[in-house]
Amino acid sequence: METLQIILLFGVFLLLSVLMFFRKIPALLALPIMAFLIPLISGVNIIDVLTLVIGQGSTRLAQAYTIAIFGSMLSILMQKTGVAERFIKIGAELSGDKPFAIALVMLILVTLLFTTLGGLGAIIMVSTVVLPILISAGVSPLTTTGIFLIGLSMGGIFNVGNWALYTSVLKLDFNDVRTFAMIMFVLTFLIAVGYIVVQLYKDGHDINFIKIGFYVAITAAAGAGLFYGFGYLPEGVRENTLTVVSAVGTGLKYLVGGLILLLFALVFFRALTGKNDTVHWTAFFTPVIPLILILLFSFDIIAGFIAGLLFGFAATYKKKGMNTLVRSILEGGAVVMPAVALMLGIGMLLNAVMGPGSLANTAYESGWPVLSLLQPVMKGVVPTNALSYIIIFTIAAPLALYRGPLNVWGMGYGIAAIFLASGMAPGAIMGLLISVGQIQGISDPTNTQNVWLANEMRVDVQKILWNTLPYAWLAALLGLIASSLLFY
Repeated sequence: METLQIILLFGVFLLLSVLMFFRKIPALLALPIMAFLIPLISGVNIIDVLTLVIGQGSTRLAQAYTIAIFGSMLSILMQKTGVAERFIKIGAELSGDKPFAIALVMLILVTLLFTTLGGLGAIIMVSTVVLPILISAGVSPLTTTGIFLIGLSMGGIFNVGNWALYTSVLKLDFNDVRTFAMIMFVLTFLIAVGYIVVQLYKDGHDINFIKIGFYVAITAAAGAGLFYGFGYLPEGVRENTLTVVSAVGTGLKYLVGGLILLLFALVFFRALTGKNDTVHWTAFFTPVIPLILILLFSFDIIAGFIAGLLFGFAATYKKKGMNTLVRSILEGGAVVMPAVALMLGIGMLLNAVMGPGSLANTAYESGWPVLSLLQPVMKGVVPTNALSYIIIFTIAAPLALYRGPLNVWGMGYGIAAIFLASGMAPGAIMGLLISVGQIQGISDPTNTQNVWLANEMRVDVQKILWNTLPYAWLAALLGLIASSLLFY
């Protein structure tokens, strides 16, 4: 019976994944269908499927889609007031004929920010600045989205908060994690440069390979110095450096806070005196205000967006400005609704795979049936040598998509625990999760950031998958090879 259940479970997952991959069925419908069938096959009764999976799952990502709605309101306000259009025009004038340089700088900016940032709110805030600049430089919406997602994933490699699992659960030495992260970062960066070159060529831009080589060499040298060299400074020097940086950062924080207060005072004064007939320079701070408030002053994300809305409203206020704000609020919700609807399905699928948030007082206190079925199967695929490790997980890497078994936001961490219990080297497990995680982080259509960016750029989320998967898969392969050399 269990064998039949496992076959049916994988059959449903693969069938619907393939249908989504080839765009025969929209993810909007496929994800809820998958979320309904997977637990049903695994032995969850239909009432619990409807209640625990479909019902509770639809609100699992409530915070994410609420943030998306407020972010969309701010985006629409910037469009309706002419701020976005003016911002893009200025960006186009400054960028000239240097799309590669602009794309590389934006990639690095996103990477650096997301070594510390996380969450959909931060992604929306950063994207309101980065996306218009890339578009103004002549980069296509699809390429713009891909650059942002690759930068986001690269930043995640060096997000120290993500290393806690490897150092605490897998008991790995910090230096082992840092060394592999550095290798993975370099490999992914080189692939990212290749992605930009190929995509800009497809977009119709001329490619100067000498300049590209120069940019890459300078960037690689700077990155190596910042990310790797710092960790090998003498302990006393490192501590003193951090102390100085912290002191400077505190001073800058108060300085920026004072400047923000002055900006708010200025824009509200201009609004009261009715001098906002044109887009004033203060309006360009609209998308930056939420980012600063949340990063430096620990504002709630939604509160930060509300502050941005108020600032943008005041900075662009003119006759009938209140009507513009109201229309932006209403249209912001409507524009992002396709993304919200898809997030409902993602939440359902998360509950289907991982179970609801709490299994207490249910018939499944001993374990969620889907996980119980899959655990023995995954034990049987633990590789015994470096070659099988590379081959098995390179072939299986797409199972990181659609909340599959290798997706760390699906069953990934549970599967990692099974591999650890089966005797697999902790370092190899870390290498597996980080390497295959590039497919999940860059290409997965069920990521809330992919859904939001696709909606914002008016690009089909499945096209993003098709466009970025070859590069993410190559990153996974190279990462697995590096992991096997280090840990097998």
